Amino acid sequence: MKLFWGTLAATVALGLSAPARADVKTGVDAWQQGDYGKAVAEWGPLARAGDADAQFNLGQAYKLGRGVQTDLSAALDWYRKAAAQGHLRAEDNLGLLMFQQGDRTNAMPYLQRSSTRGDARAQYIVGTALFNGDLLAKDWVRAYALMTRAASSGLTQATTSLQQMDKFVPEDQRKQGLALASSMEQQAARTAAAPSTPAAAERSSVRATQLPPSNINRPSTPPEPVRAAPVKSAPAQVAVARPKPAPAAPRPVPLVTASASGGSGGWRIQLGAFGEDGRARALWSSLTGKVRGLSAYQPYLVKSGNVTRLQAGPLASSTEAAKLCGSVKAAGSDCMPKKM
Repeated sequence: MKLFWGTLAATVALGLSAPARADVKTGVDAWQQGDYGKAVAEWGPLARAGDADAQFNLGQAYKLGRGVQTDLSAALDWYRKAAAQGHLRAEDNLGLLMFQQGDRTNAMPYLQRSSTRGDARAQYIVGTALFNGDLLAKDWVRAYALMTRAASSGLTQATTSLQQMDKFVPEDQRKQGLALASSMEQQAARTAAAPSTPAAAERSSVRATQLPPSNINRPSTPPEPVRAAPVKSAPAQVAVARPKPAPAAPRPVPLVTASASGGSGGWRIQLGAFGEDGRARALWSSLTGKVRGLSAYQPYLVKSGNVTRLQAGPLASSTEAAKLCGSVKAAGSDCMPKKM
């Protein structure tokens, strides 16, 4: 059995860097208003002078053909310049575009680092490579972990591939993969919470223009194809940090106090761990109002010493658990499939 990773085409859910400096931000503001020519004109001198954010943004412009003619070679060049200065988003997109252009061997180190940082597209590609033993040594435990994380992020292709992997990866390796996925997620959260440089911290707090995601197409006649629905494009959106409204007072929620085992179906999702039951109840009340279909599952309080874990289920398979986790994460909350 072999998974097929297909080709990454068009845009790939990219954003623009806009640090506090007015010069780069002027270009971002112009881009958001649809004045792509002005944006490119603002970024050009800065990029040539060595500004990593301007270099990354020019890479975006050349990739999408906005304000300039589409030129993937130029996009790669600007991504590479920014990545050499530690611009992580440039490195993410450099690896993806290199892979798309057929330079898969040289793209893989970038994609491996991106997958560690939590990029679902890179996790999907690296997970496929590890499962097949193509470009990387075969490692089904790590492949299953990465594909689980990508599926939990809502990537349709990863969910489909995970269903295929369930047929071939032994149960003990699937369990190891789920444990590794949980460890990876915790490490990524710690890394995201502590930017390694002042520039990275600055970039993490500014506005970004979210561009439409791409379709990931598969070869037309592969043996045993993994058929996945394309990622749908969405209108460009501006993500602006806003203060979060105060949460409404939680209403009492009946929760079943349970041990870590039990319940038909064999799988649950874990939504959090708390020192107080009240916080678990509040989270359940909030999520059932945000996540469609979550209220159809039974909530559980699983006690372990002074820690109370909030879980929901039962679910029939790891694939169903990963899909439900994807919906929970889309609502802005943490989630991890759990084998019971």
